[in-house]
Amino acid sequence: MKRWSTIAVVLSFSCMTASAATFVYVSNAEDGDIGTYRMTDTGELQPGPRAKAASVVMPMAVSPDRRFLYAGVRSKPYSVIAYSIDSGTGELRQLSTSPLAESFPYISLDKTGRFLFGASYAGHLISVNAVGRDGRVAAEPLQVIPVGRNAHSIRSDESNKFVYVPTLGTDQIFKFVFDARSGRLTSNTPAVFLMKAGAGPRHFITSRDNKFLYALSELQGTVTTFSLDGKTGLLTEVSVASGLPPDTKLVPGAPRPSSRNTENDVWAADLHMTPDGKLLYMSERTSSSLGAFRVDAETGKLAYLGSTPTEKQPRGFAIDAKGRFLVASGEKSATLSVYAIDPASGALRPVGQFPAGKGANWVEIVRFD
Repeated sequence: MKRWSTIAVVLSFSCMTASAATFVYVSNAEDGDIGTYRMTDTGELQPGPRAKAASVVMPMAVSPDRRFLYAGVRSKPYSVIAYSIDSGTGELRQLSTSPLAESFPYISLDKTGRFLFGASYAGHLISVNAVGRDGRVAAEPLQVIPVGRNAHSIRSDESNKFVYVPTLGTDQIFKFVFDARSGRLTSNTPAVFLMKAGAGPRHFITSRDNKFLYALSELQGTVTTFSLDGKTGLLTEVSVASGLPPDTKLVPGAPRPSSRNTENDVWAADLHMTPDGKLLYMSERTSSSLGAFRVDAETGKLAYLGSTPTEKQPRGFAIDAKGRFLVASGEKSATLSVYAIDPASGALRPVGQFPAGKGANWVEIVRFD
């Protein structure tokens, strides 16, 4: 694929105001900061000031009301930084830094924004911290719960009644009932869904109608569709679809760190769905590509559409609120790529490449109307 380059004009965010605006945030692990960008109507990114964070800043989450952004720090002391978001300029203002129970590669908020969830790959645990009305995260967790080996993500469903935790090292998805008043998690019955050996479940999303859950296999490069029972929170496997080209030379991977040669291992990372629920995309780091699927709204099944080359080692990407653009980062790339999404075919048309920090790995997009 031919890469298009666009010279971004660096503008001061403090001078820009608009009734509607879209901002992009990218955590730069090696630089220890968060890149801020304004997205134009054509998808181009205008870099703004970087927000200071800490060494090895990685996962991020935005509050449901879009007032706050949270960034997890994976170097000691493990912590989460809370920022307020200026709705007019997109600037981030640091509010607080709160300790976390472990190094978390994934954080998220419940649908009320009152509780912060964290999943620890190395610690094999999850935690819940209360969040105040001022956006600050409580220093002491409400709960710290051991789960299976290599917990890799944690999210609530659309009803905010259930929480799920894929554990890559044990091929399980842990299921919890969530009390949004107290913030406490209790194990569902049964407590886990056991996937096929070697699946390595990593990130997941739920459909907006809450009928389906889609789980990405880091080690296989597949996405498994589950039907989600809205009354019980239980999962039933529906189908599995590969997000890799039929002629791929990659082989099934193994949990990392690994003593084996991983140069040709599948190493899938992230997945996101367009707001209309019609298209789903996943990133694969070894091949540095984005795989596209069409979603059957009735059955939840996925149909592979094709793959697009992207930034080197794409750990994270995001889709804007209108479903028009996809922004991808690469941990080993000095640029971000923006693509226009063709709603009919799912094809990604390059819009441009824009400067990124070192170790760019997580992308959040926030729109204010």
